[in-house]
Parts: sequence; structure tokens; C-alpha cells
Amino acid sequence: MPEGSLQGRRCVWHAAGVWLLLVCVGLGHSVSAATPEVRDDRGEVIRLQSPPQRIVTLLPALAESVCALGACERLVGTDRFANWPASVLALPKLGGMDDVSLEALVRLRPDLVLLGRSARLLPRLVALGIPVMALEPQTQAQVQHSMQRLALVLGLPEPTQSAARVWQQVQAQLAQARAAMPPQAVGARVYFEAGSGGYAAGEASFIGELIADLGLRNVVPAPLGPFPQLSPEWLLRSQPDLIMIGQAPLDPWQRRPAWSQLAAVQQGRVCHFTPEQGDLLVRPGPRLGEAALWMAQCVRRSWKS
Repeated sequence: MPEGSLQGRRCVWHAAGVWLLLVCVGLGHSVSAATPEVRDDRGEVIRLQSPPQRIVTLLPALAESVCALGACERLVGTDRFANWPASVLALPKLGGMDDVSLEALVRLRPDLVLLGRSARLLPRLVALGIPVMALEPQTQAQVQHSMQRLALVLGLPEPTQSAARVWQQVQAQLAQARAAMPPQAVGARVYFEAGSGGYAAGEASFIGELIADLGLRNVVPAPLGPFPQLSPEWLLRSQPDLIMIGQAPLDPWQRRPAWSQLAAVQQGRVCHFTPEQGDLLVRPGPRLGEAALWMAQCVRRSWKS
């Protein structure tokens, strides 16, 4: 809600031709000290009168981050793709990136909405006076920084230590993944398909950083951006040693005529992850270390074949 208390008052907005009724009631908890001021990825300063107790997340990685920080019980709704930990499956699902139900969200009476900087709904939430925090990390450093900012805005007793504990676990899993890499695969050239339609994970992405952490080389250079859309012809020219498919494609790779000409396909060096594994591989959140472990397993399996 906006600065100052709106408890006990009825607030009515007109949005998209529908009157939305917000009944702003007390949340049944004592008022605590204001949370520290935190700047989000828009550059906006987030000021809350007390730690949020009714949080809506509209990116799966943000729901995972809140839970990793020990505040899962504060979530009251998520986007439809949030599925970890299992407890979030029982929460109201509000839609995807472009079709979130504003009316359903308002009915949940959130005191904070966590979403991506590019979310279409963001300007409308701001106009309604609903507190929002936009976080859209693209690198590991940004994921770590987002975790620190979340710990602060959640009002955790020891925010710095809480965020550090989560990140230390990520780093420990990364070290475990590096130790499990077969020596003969070091320096292998990798193509990681992050989404249907030829969207690849470039060197500049958090996935690209994981590839480098494992001693592999990404065939998609940083200048092309974090997640460029590439043609089959581009991939044929690149001829990677290993292909990883992060999420189930709309067009199965076995049916792509051009792919039969790839040496990686001919040698059986294609890893197609399960939907559950694919989810964590493409989410910039607290399970990055686990993602690295799955990638290392893919490499070990590919170099045994």
C-alpha cells in the first residue's frame, strides 16, 4: 500500500472498465518497525512501513527466493509456473507473464508484489498504489544482490547473514559440480537452448556463467545478448560439441532436419532434461547450484557414451 496506513478504509479504483473493490483491513499482526529502504531493478526506492506479510510473486524464481530465505509462509499467491517448493502449489495461481488477473491479485490484498521489471502489469499496480518491487537478475552477481535486497525488504532479523547462507549453499553446489566434471570434457563447446523458437543462453546470461564455471565454452558469444534467438543455420555453422535443452521444445529436436547434420547429435551428445530439471535450469534464483549439478551430470553422461 502507499506510504501511510490505509487500514480500515475502503479504496475503490476503476481499471480496465471494471470496478475493483479493495477492502484494506488490518492483517492481524502488530505493527513493527519500517523496513530498510531498498532500491529495485527499476531504480525505485522501496519504502514499507512494516515487513510485508502478504506477498504475491509473479516470477517463479522470486517465489523460490522468498522461500529459500525462510519466508514462504508469507506468500499468498504466485504466477502459474511457480512450483517449488511443493508448498507453493497450493497457493492461488494468478496467470503468466502477460495474462495475470489483476482482479484476482487485488482480492488477495497483498502488501507487496514481487515481479519482473518488464512485467506488463507493473504500471497498473503502481497506479493502484499497491507496493511493488521489480527484480529481474540476469547474472549470478545480480541473483546474489537480489537475494540481499529481498532479505532486507522482508525485514529478516539478520538479513545479511540470511542472504549469505543461501548464497553459500549455491557456491558449495557449484564447487561440487566442478569437481564432478570429467577431465576430457574441459573446454568442450556447448549450446544451451533455453526456450522454444531457437532462444539460446549466451555467455552474458546466468546460464552462460554456469557453463563457464564448469570449464566449458559457450558457442553463443556475449555480444549477442543473454538470450538471443538463433537460426538453425547459425547453429550448424557453430557445430557445438554438446547440446543441452533446458525446457521441452514445442518442436522436438529429433524432428529438426538441420540437427541431423550436427556432430553433437550424431555422437549422441544431446541432453534433454526433465520438466522439473528444466525449470530449475532456467530460473535465476537459489537453485543455481543444483542446476550446475544437473549440467555436470549431463556432461559426464555425454562423455561416457
